[in-house]
Amino acid sequence: MTPLREKRTIKNKRIHNIVSIASCILVLAAIVIVINAFTGFLDHILPGSGSGQNTTDIPVSGSTDNDKTESDKNDSSQTEDTQTEDKTDGDGQADTPTDDPGNSSADTSHTLNNPQITDIASLDNTTQNWGPGSDADERNRPYSTLSYQKKYEKYNAYFIVPDSDKIYLTFDEGYENGCTPAILDTLKAKNVSAVFFVTSSFAKQEPELVQRMIDEGHMVGNHSVTHPSNGLPSQSIEKQQREVMVLHDYIKENFNYEMHLFRYPSGKFSDQSLAVVNNCNYKSVFWSFAYLDYDTNNQPDPAKALDKLMSKLHPGAIYLLHAVSTTNTQILGAFIDQVRAAGYEFALFD
Repeated sequence: MTPLREKRTIKNKRIHNIVSIASCILVLAAIVIVINAFTGFLDHILPGSGSGQNTTDIPVSGSTDNDKTESDKNDSSQTEDTQTEDKTDGDGQADTPTDDPGNSSADTSHTLNNPQITDIASLDNTTQNWGPGSDADERNRPYSTLSYQKKYEKYNAYFIVPDSDKIYLTFDEGYENGCTPAILDTLKAKNVSAVFFVTSSFAKQEPELVQRMIDEGHMVGNHSVTHPSNGLPSQSIEKQQREVMVLHDYIKENFNYEMHLFRYPSGKFSDQSLAVVNNCNYKSVFWSFAYLDYDTNNQPDPAKALDKLMSKLHPGAIYLLHAVSTTNTQILGAFIDQVRAAGYEFALFD
């Protein structure tokens, strides 16, 4: 082979190699383009399949907010159902109480923000049985209500409204005896608002009545979950808190209503229980008048009952009446009329 021909052969081989390499590069580039195009197509039809997909926006099956809410509801129901203590009905450092808690506003649902009391476990838990007694001052106010008001006002507790000339009606609702609708009718006709202290069983069994109380501008108060006959002081601190807050949460969840007034089952209380209720952001509401009206099989004579209610009339009075009483239902309208004729007006305790 001549030198010239040899040079051409070598040159042709180099050109062939360059073309081969270029062809390979073009083929590889084409493959990459096809792969990218195919990946983009998958991203379009299958969100989340691409390597750059933000998976935090994709819900994880079985862990939605609705599932959690339902679980919370079940937990609340189980907590309440485990408290099977006596459910029969019966009958008493916080912020400075207002001069007059009466408020005629129809907006009765709100939350308190009480200063919290520390070291509750160290407080006296001796059970006290509330009853105002018969001795009264020149304004017919029971002496014991005034002394207890001063003694326990640090716990946001009320036995009377000492600086008020108004009258406050409250009803205890341990269970329904067919009287509440008529009581609500009378209050509506007389344009009087009242507090209805309900138990858990009443709220669950009579939701229409609870809703009517709210709709007609009355206050719905907390009378505990199980209404323990031995009172809150007979329970542990944790159980006392549950007696208040399980019912509180139930009313809030089912009626969109915030309770903030508590009445003690059987009127039994202690320093410790007062502190527990305060720390649940509640006011403790006792009474300056009550009488034997809750025995449905032995109801007082209506005329004598009305005389008794009027004989104890005094400024700032908190009347406790049981809504199971047919006597109270019968005399309520006349009582309201006579109180007004005596120069008093009714106010809603708040």
